[in-house]
Amino acid sequence: MDFPTIGAPDTGDTAWMLTSAALVLLMTPGLAFFYGGMVRAKSVLNMLMMSISAMGVVGILWVLYGYSMAFGEDKGNLVGDPFQYFGLKGLIGGSYLAETDDAGSVIADSAIPLVGTIPATVFVAFQAMFAIITVALISGAVADRLRFGPWLLFAGLWATVVYFPVAHWVFAFDGVTAETGGWIANKLAAVDFAGGTAVHINAGAAGLVLAIILGKRKGWPGTPFRPHNLPFVMLGAGLLWFGWFGFNAGSAVGSNGIAGATFITTVIGTCAAMLAWLLVERIRDGHATTLGAASGIVAGLVAITPSCSSVNVLGALAIGVVAGALCALAVGLKFRFGFDDSLDVVGVHLVGGIVGTLMVGLVATAEAPAGVVGLFYGGGLDQLWRQAVGAGAVLLYSLVGTAVVALIVKFTIGLRLSDEGESLGVDESEHAETGYDFAALGGNSATARVSGKEG
Repeated sequence: MDFPTIGAPDTGDTAWMLTSAALVLLMTPGLAFFYGGMVRAKSVLNMLMMSISAMGVVGILWVLYGYSMAFGEDKGNLVGDPFQYFGLKGLIGGSYLAETDDAGSVIADSAIPLVGTIPATVFVAFQAMFAIITVALISGAVADRLRFGPWLLFAGLWATVVYFPVAHWVFAFDGVTAETGGWIANKLAAVDFAGGTAVHINAGAAGLVLAIILGKRKGWPGTPFRPHNLPFVMLGAGLLWFGWFGFNAGSAVGSNGIAGATFITTVIGTCAAMLAWLLVERIRDGHATTLGAASGIVAGLVAITPSCSSVNVLGALAIGVVAGALCALAVGLKFRFGFDDSLDVVGVHLVGGIVGTLMVGLVATAEAPAGVVGLFYGGGLDQLWRQAVGAGAVLLYSLVGTAVVALIVKFTIGLRLSDEGESLGVDESEHAETGYDFAALGGNSATARVSGKEG
């Protein structure tokens, strides 16, 4: 059978997937607010820009060759054919709805390339949003000290070298989303419904490597780097949770029962993780914080992403509790091991992604849509080792691939701000802007002139 198939799309599935694509795109501005509120006031615009600029860079590369690398015919178990759909060749065409003859057969001249029951272009758009936010996630590890130009170059190279091949391994299913797909999805048969490996482990590992190569912020860890706007952080967490329903339920690629089941498990896992994070804070520090609630929300969303199709409500609760507690503890690892992961990308996304991926092998149940059985439901170790191999392979590839890309950028155009630029703040040194006009709030014309804000 030729792939993609040609025919008439299901309008209900198409409507849901267009909505899901828009929801996932909203997650990137949500992430921008989440990260932007966590940094100091002199870095907020740069954090917003790093996420928003990922839309531009990755969006262009995706339609040129990224989609083809991810969903083109498999080449050597590494990547899809980058030329098969170059510039979306062969995917943009057909009429508004394919026409049928009196016998109900689709008229070929009006047919639309399909992925499942939706137009291929809708699937292209949906997966583009995954690529964008994966790159944007990395930026939280290097806040306050990475130059903007090198970030754009790194984003483009990393998406090409790391994300597009890994997306092929995980998301390209034989005869469903690709003609011949990736090895994790088809040969290993690890379950990663919406990107625990391809998105979160991948981005978390990349953030770790980039933070180490870039070096620590001036004054870290002795200087406190407190969030300047906690309402921004909570707004970002809320937008992420809202958009994540497109991320997880949208990965059903249709308006169906799988979407409904994953919607529910996403809610439950996230609720449990938030409460678990707050409980850890209360026991450890004596109080529960707004930042902890927002971080727990994201940790739960991360952990339930790979597992939402393979667990029931009890499994989702277990994953949320474990992820919320472990991620709350893991964010302190940077102080013990000395790597400056500015906004806890490693503690939340890498650790949360690993927890969610591995726990499929423990709490997956046959009653869930994926139909796999974990250790605690009598399935033995079969699914657990598959999950471990998939997570380990993506982790290792991302560590090595990111190191190569980061070192290329470092030794060509450089990565880091100067000491003067870091002291002044990345907003002013890189963008010649500030997020807040403090002179207008309480200063006068003399102080504005002295600080260089007037005029």
